[in-house]
Parts: sequence; C-alpha cells; structure tokens
Amino acid sequence: MTPYITIAHDGEYEFSEKKSRFICQMARVKSDEAAQTFITEIKKKQYKATHNVAAYVLGEHDEIQRAFDDGEPTGTAGVPMLQVIQQMHLKDVVAVTTRYFGGTKLGAGGLIRAYANSVSEAAHHIGLVERRLQKNVSLHITYAQLGTVQNFLEQANQPIAETTYTDVVTVQLFIDANRVAILETELTDRLNGQVHIEIGQDSYREVPLDTKSESL
Repeated sequence: MTPYITIAHDGEYEFSEKKSRFICQMARVKSDEAAQTFITEIKKKQYKATHNVAAYVLGEHDEIQRAFDDGEPTGTAGVPMLQVIQQMHLKDVVAVTTRYFGGTKLGAGGLIRAYANSVSEAAHHIGLVERRLQKNVSLHITYAQLGTVQNFLEQANQPIAETTYTDVVTVQLFIDANRVAILETELTDRLNGQVHIEIGQDSYREVPLDTKSESL
C-alpha cells in the first residue's frame, strides 16, 4: 500500500452564502456500502433540508468515485465536490453537503463555488493526515547524550514518540521507512558511534500533514 491522504477524523463545517445555509459533513469510509449508509443517515437527520448533495472516493487508486446532485442542477453540486476530493488527493472519504435554501438563488457558478468550497473548507477545518509506512526505532543512550539527541531530532523536525528513563535513556521514534538509514548514519556520526539503535517492525501510521518530518 502506498502512502495516501485522508481526513484526520469525521467532522463537519458550516457556512452561509447569500442566506443559504450549507453544512458539509465528512467521514472516513472503507466501502461503497459504508459511504451509502453515511449519506442515508445524513438525509434522515437533515430531512427538512432543501438538498443533501454527496460525493465520495474509495480505493488506493480511486477505484470507486460517486457524485449525487440531489435535485440541484446537473453538474453544479456533486461533481464539484468530487473534483475537490480528487484535487486534494483524499482517499476513502465521503462528503455530504446539506443546503437550506435562504431565498436567494446562487446561479450555476455560485452553486459550483459553494459546493466545492464546502468540501475544501471542511477538510481543512477537520485536518488532514497522511498514512505512511514507518519503522519503530528505539535509541538507547546515556543521560549525558540526551541533550545532543534532542537537539538533533528537533533540527530534523523528527517528533519523539516516547522517552523512558531507567539506567539508560530510551527514545522511541516512528520514522518513514526510507529515512531510517539516514537517521542511523547521521546520529551515529553525531555521537561518535556511542549509541545503540534498535530497528523495530514496520507499521502504517497516520502523520498530520502540518507536522510531517523533513528529511534528516
């Protein structure tokens, strides 16, 4: 499985446009059935709404793509939402934007902008993560080396998962699999070879996009 981007968790975002109220609710889903169930639940909850427009993308290679206008003019609602999901490279995500008509028509262009913005704003409001293959790496160091290691990791923008203090200090990290060798070389040089680095198992972890570690 290659790295992919999705929303950090389920959530919603609300805004108004020319007196119309828009509520975009997004969820993480793994199947067509789960996406359809989410859409149905929103429609039941927002049964008084003028429209409940939906779009979703599923699969590592976007194998399933769906868009539903729910009564809005064809091509002005579901498709713009779907296009934003695709442009943001989001995977396994469903979005439902509920509209309560406020009395002023938006026109085709206005509808396209409103529905497209509903997804982009909701996604950024909720937050994005990248699911990446990482290794569990443990650094076994002395107390005297701790400051040097902390400074090195801070400069490399590499978060520390956990620090354990016993007779030695154990610093646990989760590092992109393709960067482990770089870390090992750089840190060994920095500590003149006086470090024990334990390389653990690979696992897929979700990394917030605004805190992704840079190259070490």
